[in-house]
Amino acid sequence: MIIGVGIDVAEIDRFAESLERRPGMRQRIFVEAELYLPDGERRGIASLAARFAAKEALAKALGAPAGLRWVDAEVYVEESGQPRLRVRGTVAARAEALGVRGWHVSMSHDAGVASAVVIAEG
Repeated sequence: MIIGVGIDVAEIDRFAESLERRPGMRQRIFVEAELYLPDGERRGIASLAARFAAKEALAKALGAPAGLRWVDAEVYVEESGQPRLRVRGTVAARAEALGVRGWHVSMSHDAGVASAVVIAEG
């Protein structure tokens, strides 16, 4: 059963400008593993914008309640290339209250826009 669906888009250049204007924003939104590739290289801005869109979509799938912490959701990609979510803290509590048992995530970036869809399944 679908409990919630969220979708979000982020203009990549605008997102990059926001990160430049607010240096601490990266640490408020992303966990360390989201900022770097497995080889230790810094992740590209389009990829970060897609992850940001996924977190926004996740919040919408949960009904966009106040009090969710950005770093309580982690977007990662399996070796197969499929994006996944790890939730903890405030996000896990909200998901549990709604009866969420699994997530479906899709992310993309092209033509200056990053997008994501999240489905919460019960």
